[in-house]
Amino acid sequence: MPAYTTENRQHDLAGLDPESRQMVLDTLKLVRERLLTKEKVLELDKKEEFPEAIIREMLGPEIGLQLLFIPEKYGGMGGGARDSCAITRETAKICLGVATAFFAIQLGADPIMFAGTDEEKQKWLGRIVEGNSLVAYAVTEAEAGSNLAALKTRAEPVKDDSGNITGYIINGSKQFISNGGCADFLTVLAKAPEGPTFFIVEKGMEGFQPGKPEEKHGIRASNTAPLTFTDVFVPAENLLGDVPGQGLKQANLVFGHTRLVVAALGIGAGEAALDIMVRYAKERIQFGTPLSEKQGYTHKLVVPNAVRLEAADAYMEDQATRLDAGEKDLQVEGSIAKYFGTEAGNRTAEDAIQGLGGYGYIAEYEVEKIKRDVKITCIYEGTNEIQQNIISMFRWRTSVKSKGKYYGNMADEMEALDASMPDTGAGAYALAARALNEIIMFAHSHKLTKQQYVMFCLADMMTHVEVGISMARKAQGLIEKGSPEAKKIVIMSRVFANEVADLVARNAMKILMGPGLFDKQTVSEVMRKMNHERLAESYSGLIQDMDAVADILFDRA
Repeated sequence: MPAYTTENRQHDLAGLDPESRQMVLDTLKLVRERLLTKEKVLELDKKEEFPEAIIREMLGPEIGLQLLFIPEKYGGMGGGARDSCAITRETAKICLGVATAFFAIQLGADPIMFAGTDEEKQKWLGRIVEGNSLVAYAVTEAEAGSNLAALKTRAEPVKDDSGNITGYIINGSKQFISNGGCADFLTVLAKAPEGPTFFIVEKGMEGFQPGKPEEKHGIRASNTAPLTFTDVFVPAENLLGDVPGQGLKQANLVFGHTRLVVAALGIGAGEAALDIMVRYAKERIQFGTPLSEKQGYTHKLVVPNAVRLEAADAYMEDQATRLDAGEKDLQVEGSIAKYFGTEAGNRTAEDAIQGLGGYGYIAEYEVEKIKRDVKITCIYEGTNEIQQNIISMFRWRTSVKSKGKYYGNMADEMEALDASMPDTGAGAYALAARALNEIIMFAHSHKLTKQQYVMFCLADMMTHVEVGISMARKAQGLIEKGSPEAKKIVIMSRVFANEVADLVARNAMKILMGPGLFDKQTVSEVMRKMNHERLAESYSGLIQDMDAVADILFDRA
């Protein structure tokens, strides 16, 4: 790949300029045509084969895709969050197993970039830039899972005669480690006396043993392996950041970014399934007309998924832009993006199998593979139930602390947008945000937040409202630019506004009536404050809008 500089880059945002990003995307197209054809991808899946030689070729000097996420200072291209999401999304469209292998390299490099000293970055990121290092992120354990504080892998310091620490002895095991069986080095989280700490462990270190690759339901083209560490001596200079005990803080720093990239994986896989379903529906004749002409097909299986994927993309782009603008503490936003984007991708793949009927179950048509692959995005980097916990806990606290201003300000923004652009669905988003505010405060005052199912209901409401607001903002931006894409996004935003309003109304009733604690008068009063009945206004013109979306998706005049 050619060298990249900061010239011609946007002054206010980190990352590549659009032309440079497109060059990387074009390179990825060539990779698909030459190395990862449909036939090759299906073969890898069938044989459960990790294409290490292909991955290493993609890291080599002629392609060098890993340069994207390495800062220019250390020999990379200096891509930002928007670039990582764009490339990850396109790679996921080719094969989620291969995309997972590349994500693992980036994930393994993140502790170095966030925690490493300049000398450590020069050394270890330099090895990634050279193209001769597969990397793994070794954090998850069999009994720890998403609860990093429960990790059992230990790192005991080794001291010389003067009492100086010369290294650490690591003992323990890791589970479900992507690239674990083939990585040239790994960033390993282990518990030092001061607390969890990241270390670099290299392939071939005595006592380090990768296990047999797991036989998996999906992403069969990725390498997933357990790891064991038996008295592995790691020199002191392999402790990332020089200061032990900072591992959990460092891990949390990367979640806003890494979970956003997982959202891109889910969205990309979902888009691949959607593309197949759309093509099939144009060609498949049933009872004299194409499936693409039948509302029972388009409005059930295609349009809702296309809308959700666009909404997921709008939210992902919003948060990636914030990261590229220098914001740091976006852990909750990362959770929302990951939760919504991966669920949208998973649902799309599920419906694609249904949409293709018997062919959907046949390997040649790819959607059954995509479905097996995309499910993992709802699990790794923190299960989606963990994301629901994070979303509801933090947004509940923020709402109470701000005395309702957090979602109140969003509602104000949407009301202002609705006044100037009433066709964007912003009015429904405003109603949903105010209804959400009311139900959060009610749940808080009645201590319903102690019930996990109530918190999950709130998380779904919070997620949909925030994603919907990003969709409305995207519609607004496209209208202001005069973009030809504006019409599609405006209509989709109205369709998604109905989904948001409908979900908020339903979940509110679960919270109000489900616990069996409140009389009818109390429930009615809260519903009145929520403008519960007005949420149904979002159904106005819904089928007409879905017809219009179908016209766009299927190129109907």
